[in-house]
Amino acid sequence: MGLTSNKVLALAVVVAVLLFVATVWCWPRLANRSWRAVLGRIGLLLAAQLALFSAVGLAANNSFLFYGSWADLLGQENQMGVVEDHSAGAKHVKVVGKQRLDVPGGSNPAVGGQIQKVVIEGQRSKIASPAYVYLPPEYFQPEHRKANFPAAVVLTGYPGTAENLFKGLKYPQTAFKQAKAGRMQPMILVMLRPTVAPPRDTECVDIPGGPQTETFFAKDLPKAVSGFYRVGTKPENWGFIGNSTGGYCALKIALHHPGTFSAGAGLSAYYKAAEDPTTGDLFHGDHTLRRRANVLWSLDHLPPAKTSFLVTSSKEGEGNLKDTLKFIDRVKAPGRVSSIMLDSGGHNFNTWRREIPPALVWLSGRITA
Repeated sequence: MGLTSNKVLALAVVVAVLLFVATVWCWPRLANRSWRAVLGRIGLLLAAQLALFSAVGLAANNSFLFYGSWADLLGQENQMGVVEDHSAGAKHVKVVGKQRLDVPGGSNPAVGGQIQKVVIEGQRSKIASPAYVYLPPEYFQPEHRKANFPAAVVLTGYPGTAENLFKGLKYPQTAFKQAKAGRMQPMILVMLRPTVAPPRDTECVDIPGGPQTETFFAKDLPKAVSGFYRVGTKPENWGFIGNSTGGYCALKIALHHPGTFSAGAGLSAYYKAAEDPTTGDLFHGDHTLRRRANVLWSLDHLPPAKTSFLVTSSKEGEGNLKDTLKFIDRVKAPGRVSSIMLDSGGHNFNTWRREIPPALVWLSGRITA
């Protein structure tokens, strides 16, 4: 049974309840001062507490999807390797699985769309990363068989998993419902995590002598996807959206690459690259690279481009409010900036689930097929 399985959670709750009952039942029998009784009381208390904390932890993980599998929890996730295919004419997107969307009629792709699990191989960066591609129902309908669709790169935070984007944050389900209601156009979503060299947090930058993550997201990924799916190659065909680290990446890459992306949305984004034990040395002493990785600095020093930005924060509960207001103030024409400001909301899935529907509608209005 998987880490996020409801059966695992139910089993943990049952074990916790049984140990609590056992503790109450056995306590009178262990009331004397013998060493066996003392060890018995300690054992029951520890077991009951451990079971309780396990049940609470599983419930929290099921709600927020901090970890997607047992291997991810134990630090054994090794799915994201670096693959280089030297065969002539090799495709840079490989479909390795398909699954239905959890919506009415989801078993039929022409009714509910489809999520495809793929591996995207970077021609320039030599990085390969698994991803999930949501294809809307229209993609499979005969009357649209020759139509192109707009696409958006969707990134989760660090150290999240790509599964978070459709299991917890429900991006495809939201896009399906919003398009069905006529509030947005059908859109392809390319969903993945921001780190492509796990467990290192690469902050979507090109690391000297290391992973060329920015090149992968800004150059390789759009080219590979456009060559495999019916997506255009112009900036007006592409958007970028993400939360937390993914939000920082979305803003930074849309800002630095207006020739690839015409819109970037950062949900609870921060505005300069983190530098800590999870990132390692990102810049190797190159202050130019470090300044460039600061989105606020880049707004002041790069020529303004015709790029649209969306930023989000909360008046209470988010730590990025001050920098978000600075970002809004520094965007210059012909660039455009919009915002979602909640009265309260923390840095968590519940906040982002309140922001994703209007953010997707906004993004749909900024990109086109």
